Amino acid sequence: MSGGGNGPGNSIPGKAEWPELVGKPATPVVTKIMHDRPDVTVEIVGEGTPVPGGYNGRRVRVFYDTQEPDAPVNRIPVVG
Repeated sequence: MSGGGNGPGNSIPGKAEWPELVGKPATPVVTKIMHDRPDVTVEIVGEGTPVPGGYNGRRVRVFYDTQEPDAPVNRIPVVG
């Protein structure tokens, strides 16, 4: 996903993905995303936790490894 974050339900341009944050602890990742995109809600989700499907242009889900002590992010956080 690229191109400024414009997609269905997302009329506000801005960063749409954060590949550089994979492997970093979840808490500072959330802080960074909230700084970059104050218009979105950030959901913190443990890997393997079921989540409802569907696109939401005002949401970023941060998936983290629940088995590691520093809870590293293990998927690229993206708007949707």
